[in-house]
Amino acid sequence: MDINDSVALVTGANRGLGRAFAQRLRERGARKVYATARRPETVDLPGVEALPLDITSPASVRAVAAAAPDVTLLVNNAGIQTGTDLVTGSLAAVRHEVETNVLGHLEMIRAFAPALARNGGGAIVNVLSAMSWFGTRGAGAYHLTKAAAWAMTNGVRLELADQGTLVTAVHLGLADTDMSAGWPVDKIAPSDLADAALDGVEAGAAEVLADQWSRDVKSRLTLTPEEFNAAMDRALAALAA
Repeated sequence: MDINDSVALVTGANRGLGRAFAQRLRERGARKVYATARRPETVDLPGVEALPLDITSPASVRAVAAAAPDVTLLVNNAGIQTGTDLVTGSLAAVRHEVETNVLGHLEMIRAFAPALARNGGGAIVNVLSAMSWFGTRGAGAYHLTKAAAWAMTNGVRLELADQGTLVTAVHLGLADTDMSAGWPVDKIAPSDLADAALDGVEAGAAEVLADQWSRDVKSRLTLTPEEFNAAMDRALAALAA
């Protein structure tokens, strides 16, 4: 599909990657951009239509779907990272990440799939992570949710193929956002990530590996678990050095 003249809705559009998506969509010729956030008054981009949205609230998702029936491109960007381990961390925090990063995205897809079908098929972008494929201590819950979101993305791609909806999974290592502020390493600029994702949509790509880190991690998936973990330990040590 063409980004030019599309009607897009971006979740979590008040900052970070979501704001970059909304801005680049406008700059690339989208006819309309719905920029959603829990507090829509925090959306500061000109030329977008700010809407309230909490993706963990079914009522809020239904309301935004009713308010934006003309959407042809859904960008599922909103997400959280609680820094929770799976075995010793708060189970409530794990559930909160699952409800946001997996079920929240699925709720949005289920709500907007009929509109996308009516509007010619369109596309869905799910912003995932290289942590779809590996975990670290202190981020077990995040790894769980991104792995589950990857599987969910692959599943809905199959289910929505008959209505002509493209479903694009976008993986990245670290982007230069508030979430990664504590990591003094090279990071992809949010605008570059947004462009890579939107280029992928225009090319009809099912998957976008937006940076070298995500490409390197995925290339190791054919290794045994022992080999993979050793390789990731070396890569993470080099990253932190």
